Amino acid sequence: MERKTNVQAEEGKQYLVITREFDLPVELLFKAHEDPEIVAQWMGTKVVKLESHKNGAYRFETSDPKGNVVFSAHGVFHEFIPNQKIVRTFEMENAGFDVQLEFLEFEKLTEDSSRLTMFLIYKTPEHRAQQLKMPFAYGINMAHDRLQEVVSQLKK
Repeated sequence: MERKTNVQAEEGKQYLVITREFDLPVELLFKAHEDPEIVAQWMGTKVVKLESHKNGAYRFETSDPKGNVVFSAHGVFHEFIPNQKIVRTFEMENAGFDVQLEFLEFEKLTEDSSRLTMFLIYKTPEHRAQQLKMPFAYGINMAHDRLQEVVSQLKK
């Protein structure tokens, strides 16, 4: 599978820069991050809460077939500027990772294409390295592929 999502991890730093260009208008790319139904589709998780505004909160959960929660994450929106920018915290529960700070910037390239740049800050370079040991780059590329596929259906 081609990896269209670029993950830049500079040695010894406590941040990641993730970029991806989408064949989507910036408005639809942003909508994929604010609409609970769309988020659930491309992330493959249950959206328990998604208050898409400044000081709003969110919570995602994934359960196994028996209904046991196997993944949960939550955070708070610090900035929410439609079609431009989201600043939020992100914390996975029971995963051994501290909260991280995420800056998502949405950029219009053409009427039908856009770029997402994510700047993720971890508590320490070691925390970032621990995250990268997981199949992180593969997972985010796969999620972005699903986002493109799901949201492309909305264009029709």
